[in-house]
Amino acid sequence: MSARGAARLCLGLLSLGALFSLGGCAKQPQAEQPREIIVGFAQLGAESGWRVGNTADIERAAQRAHVQLMYKNADQRQDNQIKAIRSFIASQVDVIAFAPIVEEGWDNVLREAKEAGIPVLLTDRFIRTEDESLYAGFVGSNFLQEGQAAAQFLLQKTAGQNHVRILQITGTEDSTPMKQRQQGFEQTIAGDSRYEIFQTISGDFLRSKGKECMRNVLRETRDIGVLYSHNDAMTLGAIEAIEEAGLVPGEDIVIITVDGEQGAIDLLKQGKINCVVECTPLIGDVIMDLAKKLAAGEPIARITYSSERTFTEYDSDLQALPPRGY
Repeated sequence: MSARGAARLCLGLLSLGALFSLGGCAKQPQAEQPREIIVGFAQLGAESGWRVGNTADIERAAQRAHVQLMYKNADQRQDNQIKAIRSFIASQVDVIAFAPIVEEGWDNVLREAKEAGIPVLLTDRFIRTEDESLYAGFVGSNFLQEGQAAAQFLLQKTAGQNHVRILQITGTEDSTPMKQRQQGFEQTIAGDSRYEIFQTISGDFLRSKGKECMRNVLRETRDIGVLYSHNDAMTLGAIEAIEEAGLVPGEDIVIITVDGEQGAIDLLKQGKINCVVECTPLIGDVIMDLAKKLAAGEPIARITYSSERTFTEYDSDLQALPPRGY
């Protein structure tokens, strides 16, 4: 028996003894209340409005689901996430959920969780491992499809143009969204000689780095037809640099971004962004539902994708869109 199981057996015996000692006073047995499960959640950071909204949604969902949430913020550091997961194992939580900052380097700590009998749920990002049993499932977005949607808008927007120079600002290197958003986009336009991705540079999903990347490229050239940015935070920073350079975002440079934060939608309405591919952070209720099933020993789907859409300058209902919530 694991230490976690022994501790809970001991607690159960103590509770049973207390029940017998009070048995003469009780007229009717009390209905047993379901035990509140404990979920340890290791968030990768607070680098954007998307991430902050994701954290807030998970915290609200835990309250609605009557789940005790142990929360750790890793501040964009993998070693902090690993420490957080180990602390959850030591605390004998029922389920561990985390958004891995990168895909590699998780096997050892997840093997420790498996040996402790604690199921693991990946949120927002995948990991790369040869032992698929180290995690129970994934909940989040289809990043490959997001890249494809961005490219489909590009094809529509630039129909009839002979040559399109594209600047791509990617997210954190070796992260799932960075790799799959790039792959989906590039595969969709591959073979079409009109499109030239003249530079791909990492902005690490940070607004400050998005601005820095854009400013550095603009010092070298203003021959930029399209900016494809892997998240809204970098896009907002890039737009600041574009405007500081005296150019008009959305006109001089077509801008395609991913996430769907309120700030990006507002700029889409103003014409400063041409396309926003949604990547919703509002997955808290799904995480709690899956965590309860895992805690009860029930099977879950290997992959649970969010339902998302693409917002473009061609949409007639932009002004009627409700607040994004992040």
